[in-house]
Amino acid sequence: MTTRKLMLALTFLAVFALAARVSIDNDTWWHLQTGRWIVEHGAVPKTDPFSYTRAGEPWKTPSVNWLVDVTLYLLYQILGPGGLNLWVAAMVTLAMLFVWLTLSGGEYLRAFVIVLATVVSAVYWAARPYMATFVFAAITLWLLEGYRWRGKDRLWWLPLLMLVWVNSHGGFVIGFLLWGVYFAGELLDWLNARWRRGAEASLSRVGRLALIGALMLVAATLNPSGPSALTLPFETVSIGALRKGIEEWQSPDFHELAAQPFLWLLLLTLAAVGFSKRRLAFTDFLLVTGFAYMGFLAGRNLALFALAAPPVLARHADLLVAEFMERTGIQLPRRTAQETPTWQRALNWAILVLLVAVAALRAGHVYPAEANRAILDEQFPAGALAALKDERPPGRLLNSYNWGGYLIWELPEYPVYVDGRTDLYGDELVGEWMRFVGAEEGQDGWEAIADKWDVRLVLLEPSWPVVAALAEAEGWQLLYQDELAVLYGR
Repeated sequence: MTTRKLMLALTFLAVFALAARVSIDNDTWWHLQTGRWIVEHGAVPKTDPFSYTRAGEPWKTPSVNWLVDVTLYLLYQILGPGGLNLWVAAMVTLAMLFVWLTLSGGEYLRAFVIVLATVVSAVYWAARPYMATFVFAAITLWLLEGYRWRGKDRLWWLPLLMLVWVNSHGGFVIGFLLWGVYFAGELLDWLNARWRRGAEASLSRVGRLALIGALMLVAATLNPSGPSALTLPFETVSIGALRKGIEEWQSPDFHELAAQPFLWLLLLTLAAVGFSKRRLAFTDFLLVTGFAYMGFLAGRNLALFALAAPPVLARHADLLVAEFMERTGIQLPRRTAQETPTWQRALNWAILVLLVAVAALRAGHVYPAEANRAILDEQFPAGALAALKDERPPGRLLNSYNWGGYLIWELPEYPVYVDGRTDLYGDELVGEWMRFVGAEEGQDGWEAIADKWDVRLVLLEPSWPVVAALAEAEGWQLLYQDELAVLYGR
């Protein structure tokens, strides 16, 4: 084995090991339940079957998530929670493989960029359908980069990719954003050539991308909700409660270490562009500035920047590395397998076996059900749910937003008040929930909300102000309490 091949293997074993972690969050659970519902009913739900506040209301999200929801459910049934963790690690590794294929430069530069991009994207990983968007965005970028920079015309794959994407996650709109970046670049090139005297100007590349974009749009309508699914991403991002109360939709907190690799990648990209002698292409400008802008607006977009920036960074850093090596006279050996000494090949194989063992140990650490349960019990109210299952107190349950998905999966006999499906509940219900947990008084206060929905049970974190109000309110009594949760009933 050559050192170059070892570097490639080392890079992706490192990516897999970094991504192998417990990846189940609150929203994972309602996706699992949706997958179960689809498998049991043989259809995609068009209305909400899981809450009492939106029961029977139109619900479009399963139309664009159903393929991954079913996949997650089947994986969970067969492999348990550890299977979901390995699925996430595999999806991250696959996405980074396509990013690797877009990069310029040698193996060492590409390995550095890939590991940095992986660390940037780590804030995004969870066992949810948006991992499909992560992979499909990387594939789309690879196809478009190949067309623009390497003369590889694989654009006909884009409509087929969009067909799968629109049935996997609502982030399919990212595919159109990436297409728009490269379409704008080709259009600008044509306009520039058209206006320069004596330059040949052909619309063929612009026209080809325009045709592909039109076919992608047609493909995006081929889902259970049809063309109406095209509006879903815009309806979701327009919900004010997302930006106010949902962390992943808020601007990153750069005092937190997890968000800082985004800044490292951004600053390194700007430095590479500034110091290299290559002219900045318009597509590269749009990739960096457009996705950086999105990253500053919402933490969940940091992972998209981790896909968009690496090709630009590597394209310009490759020239800087080549210039540095030329000035210093440094030459990296590029031996073939036959030219590599036997002792070095043996050492490389030994290193590879060791790294595979480390990655396998990492996977084994996050696979067992017991290990997952120990971590999940620290996040979700397993004790309170056990009390509910044992006692079965009657009445509607008003639950924590953070536990709604968990309740949908673990306690489906108690429909939820709210959960992570913010697109379904909108500002009205999320705002109402926030007034309740904030213990607001008055006509629209917490007591009026409880009466409005005939709430008989309340399951929340002890830190919410309404918990203190419930302790003093007439008719309410404490049914269960631990460090994680309190359950009140009336």
